[in-house]
Amino acid sequence: MCLAVPGRVLSIEGEDVAFRQGLVDFGGIRKTVNLAYTPDVQVGQYVVVHVGFALSVVDEAEAQRVLETYRELDELAELSGDP
Repeated sequence: MCLAVPGRVLSIEGEDVAFRQGLVDFGGIRKTVNLAYTPDVQVGQYVVVHVGFALSVVDEAEAQRVLETYRELDELAELSGDP
Protein backbone atom coordinates (compact mmCIF):
# COMPACT_ATOMS: atom_id res chain seq x y z
CA MET A 1 0.00 0.00 0.00
CA CYS A 2 1.27 3.47 -0.88
CA LEU A 3 0.40 6.57 1.09
CA ALA A 4 0.61 10.24 0.31
CA VAL A 5 1.88 12.25 3.26
CA PRO A 6 1.29 15.93 4.06
CA GLY A 7 4.26 18.16 4.78
CA ARG A 8 5.01 21.87 5.22
CA VAL A 9 6.99 23.67 2.51
CA LEU A 10 10.06 25.32 4.05
CA SER A 11 11.71 26.71 0.91
CA ILE A 12 11.32 26.74 -2.87
CA GLU A 13 14.02 26.71 -5.55
CA GLY A 14 13.85 27.07 -9.32
CA GLU A 15 12.06 29.30 -11.79
CA ASP A 16 10.97 26.72 -14.37
CA VAL A 17 7.66 25.18 -13.21
CA ALA A 18 8.65 21.70 -14.38
CA PHE A 19 11.83 21.73 -12.31
CA ARG A 20 10.79 23.64 -9.16
CA GLN A 21 11.73 21.88 -5.98
CA GLY A 22 10.88 22.52 -2.38
CA LEU A 23 12.29 21.50 0.95
CA VAL A 24 9.35 19.95 2.79
CA ASP A 25 9.14 19.11 6.51
CA PHE A 26 7.30 15.93 7.47
CA GLY A 27 7.22 16.30 11.25
CA GLY A 28 10.97 16.65 11.60
CA ILE A 29 12.04 14.71 8.53
CA ARG A 30 12.97 17.03 5.68
CA LYS A 31 12.98 15.98 2.05
CA THR A 32 13.35 17.75 -1.29
CA VAL A 33 10.27 17.20 -3.45
CA ASN A 34 9.24 18.16 -6.97
CA LEU A 35 6.64 20.96 -7.06
CA ALA A 36 5.70 20.73 -10.76
CA TYR A 37 2.10 19.69 -9.95
CA THR A 38 1.63 22.51 -7.42
CA PRO A 39 2.85 25.62 -9.28
CA ASP A 40 1.05 28.07 -6.96
CA VAL A 41 2.31 26.66 -3.66
CA GLN A 42 3.97 29.15 -1.29
CA VAL A 43 6.47 28.71 1.53
CA GLY A 44 4.57 27.83 4.71
CA GLN A 45 1.76 25.97 2.97
CA TYR A 46 1.16 22.24 3.27
CA VAL A 47 1.32 19.84 0.33
CA VAL A 48 0.41 16.17 -0.05
CA VAL A 49 3.48 14.28 -1.30
CA HIS A 50 3.62 10.88 -3.00
CA VAL A 51 6.84 9.32 -4.37
CA GLY A 52 8.68 12.63 -4.33
CA PHE A 53 6.02 14.78 -5.99
CA ALA A 54 3.74 17.31 -4.30
CA LEU A 55 0.30 16.43 -5.67
CA SER A 56 -1.87 19.11 -4.10
CA VAL A 57 -1.94 21.93 -1.59
CA VAL A 58 -3.94 21.29 1.61
CA ASP A 59 -4.82 23.55 4.49
CA GLU A 60 -2.96 23.19 7.76
CA ALA A 61 -5.95 21.81 9.68
CA GLU A 62 -6.42 18.98 7.17
CA ALA A 63 -2.68 18.22 7.15
CA GLN A 64 -2.59 18.04 10.95
CA ARG A 65 -5.68 15.79 10.99
CA VAL A 66 -4.04 13.35 8.56
CA LEU A 67 -0.74 13.37 10.46
CA GLU A 68 -2.58 12.65 13.73
CA THR A 69 -4.40 9.73 12.08
CA TYR A 70 -1.06 8.31 10.92
CA ARG A 71 0.30 8.62 14.47
CA GLU A 72 -2.76 6.81 15.86
CA LEU A 73 -2.39 4.01 13.31
CA ASP A 74 1.25 3.60 14.24
CA GLU A 75 0.34 3.38 17.93
CA LEU A 76 -2.38 0.83 17.13
CA ALA A 77 0.09 -1.29 15.18
CA GLU A 78 2.51 -1.20 18.13
CA LEU A 79 -0.24 -2.30 20.54
CA SER A 80 -1.31 -5.19 18.29
CA GLY A 81 2.27 -6.34 17.77
CA ASP A 82 2.13 -5.79 14.00
CA PRO A 83 5.41 -4.66 12.40
